[in-house]
Amino acid sequence: MDVKITKLFFLLTSMLLFVSCFDGTDFDQANDVVVTPEIELDLIYFNLDASSFYNNATNTEVLVVEDTTDLDFLGGSDINDILKGADFFFKFTNSISRGFNVSFDFLSQDNVSRYLMQTNVAPGSENTPVVSYFVQSLDELQIKELTKAKKVLVTVTIPSSSQDLTGVLNLQSKTTYYLQIEQ
Repeated sequence: MDVKITKLFFLLTSMLLFVSCFDGTDFDQANDVVVTPEIELDLIYFNLDASSFYNNATNTEVLVVEDTTDLDFLGGSDINDILKGADFFFKFTNSISRGFNVSFDFLSQDNVSRYLMQTNVAPGSENTPVVSYFVQSLDELQIKELTKAKKVLVTVTIPSSSQDLTGVLNLQSKTTYYLQIEQ
C-alpha cells in the first residue's frame, strides 16, 4: 500500500512541476536579453618628487610637468555602441608645500582634445600629507567624445618652485565603465 501511495505522490508532484514550469512562459523574451556589466580598471598613477619641479642644472623652475598615456581600448567601434557611462576616480596625496592644478586631456590620435577634466590639489607637508579626491562622472553624450580618444595627456602645474622644495605628489586613479550589451 505504501508503495502505491509513494508512486501516486511522485506522479502528481511531477505533473505539477511540469505544468508550473512551462505554463505562461514567453519564450520570445529570450531575445530581449540586456546585460549591464560594470568594469573597473586602473587608469593612471604617478609619484612626482618635488625635484621634478626644479632644474638644478640651469637653476630654473619647472612649472609644468606633462606625461602622455595611451588608451587604445577606448577608441574601438565596438566599445562605442555598448559604453553608456563612466566614473573617473582620482586620489592625490600631496606632501609638497604647494598646491597644483592638474588636467587630464583625452586626445585623439591627431592630438585633438576630445574631453578635458581639471582639478586643484591642496598643498600639504612632509609631516602631514594632504589627501584630495576628484570624481568625474560622464553621461552617454560625454562618453561618445571620450571614446574618440586614443591617449590622455596629464599636465601638472605648480605656481612656483624652488631648489629646496621637498615632498611627493602621488596620484592613483581608476575608472568604472558602465556597459549595456543587448541581444
